[in-house]
Amino acid sequence: MNLVIKNIIRFIFILFVQVFILKKIPPLHQFIVPYFYFIFILWLPFKTRRSVVLTAGFLVGFGVDMFYKTPGLHTAASVLIAYLRPFVINLLLPKEATEWGNEEPSRLSMGTLPFTTYVILLTLCHNTYLIFLEWMQFGSFLYFMGKLFATSLVSLLLIMITELLVNRKTRNR
Repeated sequence: MNLVIKNIIRFIFILFVQVFILKKIPPLHQFIVPYFYFIFILWLPFKTRRSVVLTAGFLVGFGVDMFYKTPGLHTAASVLIAYLRPFVINLLLPKEATEWGNEEPSRLSMGTLPFTTYVILLTLCHNTYLIFLEWMQFGSFLYFMGKLFATSLVSLLLIMITELLVNRKTRNR
């Protein structure tokens, strides 16, 4: 399947899951908000140009903002991790590993530990920035830390379960 068409279908499916499934889950607690949509940015191929990654980050964040009625919060956090993504990949992998062409970051292509570190770092960056933008309007530092911990934990759990369940064709490292 063409890479562009595959990513468009993936974009629509991930946005659908975030907006029509995860948003409808009744809140378990005030701190737990499952964010899953930024997995689209995490799964973009290694050789994707930075401008395309930033545009994809903007589009996925803007799509979520439209449905959540949060003006720019998700867009800002998505663009931030889209910007940081190449730096994190270059820190975790040797140069030749990122020159595989259309390979996507996964636990098989990167290895379990580098991929887990990649996901944790970008999830924490995304959730810290997003929750910080919310926190500036509202509450206390304990609220900020509690929501950051709970949201990041749930997001990491969703991403890792998805990574285990979805079979993406990739070369082993």
